Amino acid sequence: MALTAPKRKRRKGRKKKKQKPQNRLRLILRASGFAALALVGGSVLWAGLYAIASPPGTLLMLQRKLSGDVIAHPWTPLEEISPHLVTAVIAAEDTRFCLHNGIDFEAIDKALEEKKKGKRLRGASTISQQTAKNAFFWNGGGWLRKGGEAWMTVLIESIWPKRRVMEVYLNISEWGDGNFGAEAAAQARFGKSAKDLTSYEAALLASVLPNPHKWRVDPPGPYVRSRSHTIRSRMDQVRRDGLDACVLNAR
Repeated sequence: MALTAPKRKRRKGRKKKKQKPQNRLRLILRASGFAALALVGGSVLWAGLYAIASPPGTLLMLQRKLSGDVIAHPWTPLEEISPHLVTAVIAAEDTRFCLHNGIDFEAIDKALEEKKKGKRLRGASTISQQTAKNAFFWNGGGWLRKGGEAWMTVLIESIWPKRRVMEVYLNISEWGDGNFGAEAAAQARFGKSAKDLTSYEAALLASVLPNPHKWRVDPPGPYVRSRSHTIRSRMDQVRRDGLDACVLNAR
């Protein structure tokens, strides 16, 4: 009678231990912490890089290029941009530019008070906020972008001097027809360099900044002419009160 080998008992697979809820929570918190640190560290490095290097482009430039526009974006140092344009954009967009730390809470409170009185809610965005949005984000609303914009505004105001904020702002602002920056706008609209802009021409350029696709400089319509006249009056006040000193007197 043939002997048969004894049957080996199959080992049952080891059951995986289930992770306890507190362990999962710990892992999630740890991963979230690393992600937050990476985000903060990355944003600080990005802002630090732009403090010394010219931004190569913006998301809005990419958007315009994809829509078929030919982009003109020559970078121009602030020393080669007319001081009239510096004064004009402060007069038009943010007269408290030299007084606030990026976010103008006084202007926000004033805008909300006017809203309560039944007036149309006006924007209280500063030049610093517009610079942060243009340099690091995209057009459009949404709390995600607005929160990121607020963070980057505080960050660049902490790292950059006011002159650098203005320099970047004037070099990446959109002036319509694919023209980004003061030099491209001056060449396209007046056929001259940004350093040669007159007070009148600077006021015209500043008057269309809120919506360069709706309002034109060449030729200016009734609204643009009226707004540029108002801006020129404000420019006199800005100069008189030294509201552009943090840029023009900080050479």
